[in-house]
Amino acid sequence: MTNPYARTIEPLDPQKPDHKFFNLKKLEDPRYNQLPFSIRVLLESAVRNCDEFLVKKDDVEKILNWKVTQSQSVEVPFRPARVILQDFTGVPAVVDFAAMRDAVKKLQGDPEKINPVCPADLVIDHSIQVDFNRKSDSLQKNQDLEFERNRERFEFLKWGSKAFRNMRIIPPGSGIVHQVNLEYLARVVFEQDGYYYPDSLVGTDSHTTMIDGLGVLGWGVGGIEAEAVMLGQPISMVLPEVIGYKLQGTPDKYITSTDIVLTVTKHLRQVGVVGKFVEFFGPGVAQLSIADRATIANMCPEYGATAAFFPVDHISIQYLKQTGRDTEKLSYIEKYLKAVGMFRDYSNTAQDPEFTQVVELDLSTVVPCCSGPKRPQDRVAVSEMKQDFKACLGAKQGFKGFQVAPERHDVRVPFQYNGAEYSLSHGSVVIAAITSCTNTSNPSVMLGAGLLARKAVKAGLSVKPYIKTSLSPGSGVVTYYLKESGVMDFLSQLGFEVVGYGCMTCIGNSGPLPEQVVEAITQGDLVAAGVLSGNRNFEGRVHPNTRANYLASPPLVIAYAIAGTVRIDFEKEPLAVNSEGKEVFLRDIWPTREEIQAVERQFVIPAMFKEVYEKVEKVNERWNSLKAPSDKLYTWDTNSTYIKSPPFFDGLTRELQTPKSITDAYVLLNLGDSVTTDHISPAGNIARNSSAARYLTGRGLTPREFNSYGSRRGNDAVMARGTFANIRLFNKFINKQAPSTIYLPTEETMDVFDAAEKYQQAGHPLLILAGKEYGSGSSRDWAAKGPFLLGIKAVLAESYERIHRSNLVGMGVIPLEYLPGDSAESLGLTGRERYTVIIPPQLTPRMTVDIKLDTGKTFQAKMRFDTDVELTYFHHGGILNYMIRKMSEN
Repeated sequence: MTNPYARTIEPLDPQKPDHKFFNLKKLEDPRYNQLPFSIRVLLESAVRNCDEFLVKKDDVEKILNWKVTQSQSVEVPFRPARVILQDFTGVPAVVDFAAMRDAVKKLQGDPEKINPVCPADLVIDHSIQVDFNRKSDSLQKNQDLEFERNRERFEFLKWGSKAFRNMRIIPPGSGIVHQVNLEYLARVVFEQDGYYYPDSLVGTDSHTTMIDGLGVLGWGVGGIEAEAVMLGQPISMVLPEVIGYKLQGTPDKYITSTDIVLTVTKHLRQVGVVGKFVEFFGPGVAQLSIADRATIANMCPEYGATAAFFPVDHISIQYLKQTGRDTEKLSYIEKYLKAVGMFRDYSNTAQDPEFTQVVELDLSTVVPCCSGPKRPQDRVAVSEMKQDFKACLGAKQGFKGFQVAPERHDVRVPFQYNGAEYSLSHGSVVIAAITSCTNTSNPSVMLGAGLLARKAVKAGLSVKPYIKTSLSPGSGVVTYYLKESGVMDFLSQLGFEVVGYGCMTCIGNSGPLPEQVVEAITQGDLVAAGVLSGNRNFEGRVHPNTRANYLASPPLVIAYAIAGTVRIDFEKEPLAVNSEGKEVFLRDIWPTREEIQAVERQFVIPAMFKEVYEKVEKVNERWNSLKAPSDKLYTWDTNSTYIKSPPFFDGLTRELQTPKSITDAYVLLNLGDSVTTDHISPAGNIARNSSAARYLTGRGLTPREFNSYGSRRGNDAVMARGTFANIRLFNKFINKQAPSTIYLPTEETMDVFDAAEKYQQAGHPLLILAGKEYGSGSSRDWAAKGPFLLGIKAVLAESYERIHRSNLVGMGVIPLEYLPGDSAESLGLTGRERYTVIIPPQLTPRMTVDIKLDTGKTFQAKMRFDTDVELTYFHHGGILNYMIRKMSEN
């Protein structure tokens, strides 16, 4: 089929007629120049891929007519230029690909058709843990343990890199996926098959949005959806509204980009941007470096938007030069973007497009802040931290409450550590981690932390030895410039030694705390604190023993580590008293933006990036020496506790089954608001008294060998048992935090998996009841796969996080949504009823269905299949079943 827009094709340079592009200006449509820049990227993809089958002329018209269609829930296809994965989500994706090859073979198809069509990069960054810290050999020891624990997974991924075309793997020890993406993998403009087009991507990590800071449109999707994209399917998406976020003013000299992003996060949460794009504009954008923009874009999932886009401008091009990108590529990147009207001058208001709504932030109003103690959107000004924590201690159990009795607020628990006497109280800092892609990609805050450390050491300050301090840079470049600028030694002296290159504490790989500290916390039932420069602080995520966790800039992480508590007012109280008896305040050691920028200009240079990334794929000797089979079909090892063939495709036939109503379902769990994917499918440690632990013990493993749930995502038996195994899960049936539920037929309290298994053995379907924002947090496909394996047929919630809803659809689990104004409370649902969901033979997107209870009550809910494509997946029993049937056709 000839592309109906072939008339718009022309060479970018007349001297190179073989290098062409689709010139959108040749559409000669006045609506184009009014479109938000992010929507122009969707339009270009639709124009270039228009084949009147997967992408139609009508789709192009819908996007061009965005001003009208944005509010009509119009569905359009989008074909991203590439896919990015990290290993926690990458391992199950490769497991699925291997199992899909087996399934296609069983249906007499060609298994090698299961192969990435769309380029995919996988960065191994989630496996390393902070087992060792504060010593110069911590990095080496942590990396040795990482390989010892994860050899099976790494060998499997190495097999995948050989067995599948178009899949590149960046080995462990290279850095955090989003920073490697920003500094190395991002093309900004693709040149492929003789065409130039905008770089764009989807990723299996919700913080994929970080790349939007460089003007590359990208967002997180579920692993299941990413697999379909890799196999050549466009994403079916509802054309989003675009919120214009106008930045103006200049930040105060003491403000960090972390302060700006936490302010933006709270603001946009209040505005309400779920399912929308946010596009930044205004003169204030030019005040922000690419690293600052990337920090803001990274936190996009925390304010709920799909993408947070900063169109490319001259600062973007400077960043590409700074990070050592090829000079020839730089010339065509700028030339192409200007030719298609996608290059931005933030000071030129004539370029401002039309937006759905405009909101503004004056950067001069931003104050130093943190977020917590349990959610990223709960911003707290640093000046109010002491009072806020005190209020949280006494407040009712919830996002801002711990319900500690007033007479216990000042309890102190003495303990001994390394021969010295210390004490802990509520708010004592026991973890201080400079970690995660949010900040470690940003030289200004990393150098700011280094300069603060230097001033702190020179002022005679130190960090108590029992506090678990760590520094996990996002790439080798960070260590390079920290050393070159002379601040690394001072960070080390305060305990912030490099412990690894990966997510680590932010993903829950914080490693063990000293036993004496754990005993003191347990003895006093203390609300101990973690302070981290990450982007997630949900309950039970960072560490089981830190009930309060605050997101903060790297310099503030060090400040709170020195203070040893979050119950401090930095403006009125000293950080500490040095050996000379002098009080040292935070203001005495805090570096200004000007100081930081001067060091950055001198030490963050292109040669560093070139040197680090030229050898990134070959430098890890352990990875290079791994042996992996070369067969196209994977030979499953039945003894493996890491990699197992999943049962998703057992009994799959070529013929479709007619969807049936769900009859007399029991409720497995009755949950409240903001249940995160961490609650549903934890990534951290495997508790010794859990169903997963019993399974692993039965396979001959000791607790030391359990590793984490995140590392075992290639084994469905572990992951099914880990579903709803978070110790902070609050189930209304038992009215407390625990990974347990009531098996209703006998009223027994038991682990969630054990209850689900009994229901399945008795042939009973299951439901989940939930409140608002069900599935918020990380884009975790096991949060949908796990419930599917537990026999959960549907979830009934007030609202869903975007990625999690699409993951449920991808697994054939029905996302039901209460009608406006309805909830479990308003309908008087206890969860002890039995539910029949009437599914009619003819389904339409977002249709209303009847739900009948065994009590005789009937009410209605919306079935959240939002598009015709999603309904197709449901009829097939999930997206992967659809792909297998499609690939099995001869």
